[in-house]
Amino acid sequence: MTARTNSPLSLADPQGSGAQRSEHNSKPVKVLHFVTGGFSGATQVAIDLCLASLRSERVEAALVLRRKRNTDATRVQALRDKGLQVWVLPGWSHMATIWALRKLCLQWQAEVLLAHGFPEHLLGRWAGLWAGVRALVQVEHNSRERYSPWRLAQARWLSRRSACLIGVSEGVRQRLLQMGMPADKTLAIPNGIDLQRYAAAAQQDFLQREPGLVMSARFARQKDHASLIRALALLQAQGLRPKLYLAGTGKSSYRTVAQALVQELGLQDQVQFLGHHGDIPGLLMSQQIFVLSTHYEGMPLALVEAMAAGCACVASLVPGVEGVLQDGVNGLLVPENDAQALAQALARLLKSPAQAAEMGRQARLRALTAHGRDLMTQRYEDLLASL
Repeated sequence: MTARTNSPLSLADPQGSGAQRSEHNSKPVKVLHFVTGGFSGATQVAIDLCLASLRSERVEAALVLRRKRNTDATRVQALRDKGLQVWVLPGWSHMATIWALRKLCLQWQAEVLLAHGFPEHLLGRWAGLWAGVRALVQVEHNSRERYSPWRLAQARWLSRRSACLIGVSEGVRQRLLQMGMPADKTLAIPNGIDLQRYAAAAQQDFLQREPGLVMSARFARQKDHASLIRALALLQAQGLRPKLYLAGTGKSSYRTVAQALVQELGLQDQVQFLGHHGDIPGLLMSQQIFVLSTHYEGMPLALVEAMAAGCACVASLVPGVEGVLQDGVNGLLVPENDAQALAQALARLLKSPAQAAEMGRQARLRALTAHGRDLMTQRYEDLLASL
């Protein structure tokens, strides 16, 4: 089989002639979203785009998950119950995944394949290329991934045969360019959230919230819970003892380390490990301050959710966060892995509730105008219709 290669993205006349484009666009574009079955942030974005397609006349989308140990069959079935086509492919070997995805592309007659995240965007595009899918799209969800020289060479080679490459934030787009990806094909489409879940924040009095801290993030190598816990201890020297609520699951080994640090610093009365929390909007809208202490990000949905909830936000200055928050306007940015700087930023907000309230108001305004899920969906659909 000879795979068809993809020409560079051209928004001016992507099909080559108006007549061809009109005929092609008379029916929805058939799009497969391929992503990890670990239900990460990348998985959620793919799910949101697929569910939006159920109401679209321009796109017919289906979801393909690469099986992981923690792939939840109940969540998969819940998506199918909503009317979404979902397949779970074997994940025990890369070749097994590629072979199964190639077969599915041919059977479903996919016209566009969006491969989300690393290494799925490599596996997905190999399968799509082998199946002759007309347009291959990489969606990069993080600013720091484990690219070996061999995998980086594959990514560069595949980029020349892809229709476009999408970074989920401007920081991720810049990272792709630094890796040598073609500038004329690389663009940013920021992730979006369901803003309706945070509509109640418009009627809330910020000063009536508890002056506590929230960090909703999984326990993982990427997240920096340790700096936040140390910052909480430093605040005690200033007579500040806010409650800290840590929501999220993740790896038990990282959570155990965080719990041990809390014990070591004597913060048991201030820190609560909530685990999986069923009402993140309610949690966020009950507290004044949200913290994202992290080593790297792609496009942090947890931060955008906190902004939509009207929280005053403090975050590590890393790619993916930079560009979401404007320091001193709608939040505070601090150096990565710097507990002292984080403590100073938190003290500033805790000592000045009026300033914190204004930053929360500005953060919510930014989320409403730039990070809605409907806006994200429209941007993707416009792009897909142009391929």
